[in-house]
Amino acid sequence: MAELWRLPAAAIAAAVRAGELTAAAVVESCLDRIARVEPLIGAYLRLFAEPARKRAAEIDRRRASGSPLGALAGVPVALKDNLSLAGWPLSCGSRILEGYVAPYTATAVERLLAADAVLLGKTNLDEFAMGSSCENSALQVTRNPWDLDAVPGGSSGGSAAAVAAGMAPLGLGSDTGGSIRQPAALCGVVGLKPTYGRVSRYGLVAFASSLDQIGPVTRTVGDAALALSVIAGPDPRDATTADRPVDDYLAGLEGGLEGRRLGVVREVETEGLAADVLASWRGTLERLAGLGAELVEVSVPNLPAAIAVYYVVANSEASANLARFDGVRYGRRVERPDLLELYLESRSEGFGAEVKRRIMLGTFALSSGYYEPYYGRARAVQAGLRQQFAAAFAQVDLLAMPTSPTAAFGLGERVEDPLTMYLSDIFTVPANLAGLPGIAVPSGFDERDLPLSLQLLGRPFEEATVLRAARAFEASMDLREEPRAVRGAGAR
Repeated sequence: MAELWRLPAAAIAAAVRAGELTAAAVVESCLDRIARVEPLIGAYLRLFAEPARKRAAEIDRRRASGSPLGALAGVPVALKDNLSLAGWPLSCGSRILEGYVAPYTATAVERLLAADAVLLGKTNLDEFAMGSSCENSALQVTRNPWDLDAVPGGSSGGSAAAVAAGMAPLGLGSDTGGSIRQPAALCGVVGLKPTYGRVSRYGLVAFASSLDQIGPVTRTVGDAALALSVIAGPDPRDATTADRPVDDYLAGLEGGLEGRRLGVVREVETEGLAADVLASWRGTLERLAGLGAELVEVSVPNLPAAIAVYYVVANSEASANLARFDGVRYGRRVERPDLLELYLESRSEGFGAEVKRRIMLGTFALSSGYYEPYYGRARAVQAGLRQQFAAAFAQVDLLAMPTSPTAAFGLGERVEDPLTMYLSDIFTVPANLAGLPGIAVPSGFDERDLPLSLQLLGRPFEEATVLRAARAFEASMDLREEPRAVRGAGAR
């Protein structure tokens, strides 16, 4: 029983529904694993130990009474702490939300609960989801389960680290420019960013509203498909969700890659990759071809501008979205008799350096005289990028590129170099700008034995095709070893 934390989410749910396992036993196994591993990793900001036990017991009582259980019956889940859960604190990794308690629950979380999942806790993140290393959190440090001196990636670093370390089989994160896929890559797990509008953003604290999307972090592609089938679909509380049916993502998952046309984008810069990372990438393409995919070179001419466009668009939207955090209505307040001083000091003390930097950059791009040269021009290039991706997908079924230009880098290594940090997302931001589905799946290791990752992108709302290809690649790799920094930590 002590090893139940190793099971995939799909196996847990099937066994709980069949009465072969109890939800209570699964939760206890995960809580025991957390007690042993969490002091090393620091993935969780808050644990729901007793509520999780009570919910697991209720699920088991319903099962014993013959009531049907949901698709995620008894599956423990870790939530990124920018997702609202009614009655519980919501921090976004920031001091400015001290004392704030969410008054409602995010739609994606409601759907997890309706499917009989068990919430284990809230996980750490870069403040307001702004970062690529999880080092911008104002609350604690999270470490990579493969190397405790390395970052887990960001901004969903807490969820990725928790899943990689065996502290939950399923985590939810948010992805604005790669914040699910990049930490999944650095932690050696699977991260799925759905098409924009496929999953409701209601209850997700906004960073960049036209780019944000909620998605799962898992240890297997099958679990990502299962999780997406639960959280996807239209929501009347979010006007940006698509009014279209949810596909059966598990059907045909084992369909393979035979006969699929796989695009390799000419403009993807791989020359700057380290020799071992480049060799691994070339080997990944050879493996995909060996699985039956036809590799086709395609062109997306605006791709080299994607990182610049992203940091104009995302920061502009962030400057508007974060204006509400002013010390007046909720969260941290510095008491001052003058209202302007209250605003200034509450925001100065509450926000960290990276959030301030992005607010200032975004405000500048939206200011009089600079709107068209910066924001307007960025939007025009973004529109061209979308058209170019559409043209590429007229030739191929999928696109392949690396997820991250490097494996996990050292804690503190890039904190004082924001431009290098921003380039961590060079391969992931295009999917957000174009609204495409994308998945990160482990593809091997670098010379330091740290995980590397393949990213697959698909046409809008063709997550089923992306998942099928990722599953074929995953099956060919069979990379399921436990991260070395926590290896054996939960064994009895």
